[in-house]
Parts: sequence; structure tokens; C-alpha cells
Amino acid sequence: MARIRFEGVRVVYPTASRPAVDGISLTVPSGCLAVLLGPSGCGKTTLLRTVNRLQPIAAGRIEIDGRDTAALDPIVLRRSIGYVIQAVGLFPHLTVAQNVAVVPNLLRWDPRRVAARVDELLASVSLDPAVFRRRFPSQLSGGQQQRVGIARALAAEPEILLMDEPFGAVDAIVRGSLQEETLALQRRVGATILFVTHDVEEALLLADLLIVMRDGRIEQAGAPAEILTRPATPFVADLVDAGDALRRLSVITLGELLAHGQPAAPEAGSSAELPSLDAGASLRDALAVMLEAGASRLRVLRDGHEAAILDLDTLRGAARR
Repeated sequence: MARIRFEGVRVVYPTASRPAVDGISLTVPSGCLAVLLGPSGCGKTTLLRTVNRLQPIAAGRIEIDGRDTAALDPIVLRRSIGYVIQAVGLFPHLTVAQNVAVVPNLLRWDPRRVAARVDELLASVSLDPAVFRRRFPSQLSGGQQQRVGIARALAAEPEILLMDEPFGAVDAIVRGSLQEETLALQRRVGATILFVTHDVEEALLLADLLIVMRDGRIEQAGAPAEILTRPATPFVADLVDAGDALRRLSVITLGELLAHGQPAAPEAGSSAELPSLDAGASLRDALAVMLEAGASRLRVLRDGHEAAILDLDTLRGAARR
């Protein structure tokens, strides 16, 4: 997969009083889901669009796997990068299958390979190919159109996927579903994803690397748990609401707590009646399950086997730390 490197990148709009992007240096590791978070006008979308050269840069350098993007043909570059936006931008006169197949057809893939790829991708975003491939965008709901947009962006098997507030126009239920599908797709295909949002909960849910921006600059970049527990500036602390204990619990998994030796060891024969959760679940999930069950302890499972017992005191300690 592809690594993206920004070196001193600067973008200046002619009528603006300050740079839209002001000397950003950043490396997004290959296979990473990096989220750009910040208020409107902070430069998130501008920085995203420099990667596929939709936005020219005034200074600096952008590399993909060590290759300067300025030296690449912009058309070839864009066809190799998936791009999803809030407005979706499906071609209204093309069917769902034809929309998904646009880039593979431009790349002159074999028609049988294109058809198989279309069906594979529609299924992966929970759209039955037999039902949806012949429909037109006007016959789809907003959430279904977003799913087609994601499928189209992935059609040519890109190593990089750019997503600019892709779920901002759909309702909360559809948004949650699309977020889960994005995570599942990212795990399956291993693409390097740059994702723009102003929604803190969405950023914390999705990010491997969270990049907080303000006025064209990076305030802090790191893992979500690091930013929540050790915000670099008052702006970052305020933006992510670092004082919210429940939010901190949402970015720590039971497995991570196990790795630090926090939960108690299993108690033979005494825990079968307790609620249980997989080690991949968050501490916030664990708290919710315990409250729902009226229990003060919870079984932590790894590969289907009991690995530890978590209690409320351990949860409280983790929230404070």
C-alpha cells in the first residue's frame, strides 16, 4: 500500500488574507486511516485535494511512496486514487453498474473483470447486485447513493482513498452503517485513507491517525487515545472535549487494557453468569453492557475463551488515567 508524505506544503488562495494550508509536513503511513479534524475553514479539504492535484500548491512537496506527485501525469494520478465527496457526484444518465465501472473502463479492463468487480463491490457495501446494478441514481436513497460512491472510488483497486466528509448529508442511522462499512472495507483492502470530517465522534471512531488542524496548520497529530489523554494545546483539548471520561473510554479497547495487565485474572467456576464482551470492544461498550445487565463485573473474551474479568473500579481507573 501507499505512503503519503507532505513536506512544507503551502496553499494560498488569491483573495485570502492568510494561507489556506501553511507549511504542513506530515507522513501518513501505508495502510493507515488518517482523519483530518477541525472547524470549517481550517484547511482540511484543501490539504486533501492537494494529494490528487485538484488543488495546486504554492510551495512544498507531496510524495506517494517517494514519488513527487508534481512529476506525475495528473490524469493518471487521479485514476489511481479513489475520491469520495459528500455530494457523491454520480452520473445521473448511467446505471449504478456503469457508475461503478467508470474508471476500470477508462483503464480498459476486460469487460468480464469489470462486471465481476462491480458485483463484488456492490455486495461489499450492502447493495445486492441483482437488485441495484441496473438502477439509476434517481432511484436510490441518499445512503444508497453514498454506498455507490464508495464502491466507485474503490473500483480500480486504488492504494489511496480520499474521503471528504462523505457521510455529512445522510441521517444518523445510515451514517453509522456507512462508518462501519468503511472500517470493514479498510481492513479488507488495506488502502491508505485520508478522511476529512468536522465530527469528533466520527473522527475518534475511524482514525488510526488523528490530525487536528487549525488555521491551515496542524495543532496535533497522533492516535485518538493520545490526543484525548494528552492534548497538546487548549484548542485541541476543547475541540475533542478531552475532559469527557466516556469519550476517553471509547478509544481504549479491552484488549489494550489486558495488555497493560489491568483486569483481574479469570476466576474458575465463578463467572459463567457474568455478561461478556470480546477483547476488541471498547471500554465504553463494556460500561454500557455492565449497566444494562446490572453487573459490576464483565468477562473479557479472546478467541472465544475467557481471558480476564473486568470490574467497575478498573473502568473508573482507566477513565481517570
